[in-house]
Amino acid sequence: MPESVIIPWTTGTWTTTPAAVDATDERLDVTAVEGSDAWRHTAYGFVHDTEHALLAPLGVGEAVEVSFLAPWSGQFDQAGVFVSADDEHWVKAGVEYADGHLGLGAVVTDIRSDWSVGQIDDWLDREITVRVSRWADAVIVRARADDGPWRLVRVAPFDGSATASAGPFLAAPTRAGLTVTFTRWVRSAADDSLH
Repeated sequence: MPESVIIPWTTGTWTTTPAAVDATDERLDVTAVEGSDAWRHTAYGFVHDTEHALLAPLGVGEAVEVSFLAPWSGQFDQAGVFVSADDEHWVKAGVEYADGHLGLGAVVTDIRSDWSVGQIDDWLDREITVRVSRWADAVIVRARADDGPWRLVRVAPFDGSATASAGPFLAAPTRAGLTVTFTRWVRSAADDSLH
């Protein structure tokens, strides 16, 4: 992977204020508000825009990586990377605990949301890193557990002319008390190939 630069926790702006935030140089502990989530219309008929995402600018040709640990136990507990152009055009990529399993996937929203996910129960107690590269017409999402191999999660269309921002996010749609420990937030050059 390309050389990376640490993004200080103080650089970003929250989309929705979390229940609690405790920051040091090495980590950011964030507690989600019960009922927080990000979704638009599809299948459920509702719009939720209460996710906690700490966003900083992301240009074409750049990538962000976010690493984190969490006690996954609540239905739809989630964390990862959020990429936003505006309220109707965004991507959330990372992990979500649903129906007793940890899933790795992405929600891509272009007015309406979609959802792709696959089970990764062997990642439950491990540090997870999500990497999003921005190309001129797409975002490329990869993830890994600990220092394991990168796994391609999604190639999704994304407007290269849009002003976008990205960074760590979490949400807890069904419970209070989800605290995610973010251990790393870095910027680098985008991946130059899919394979």
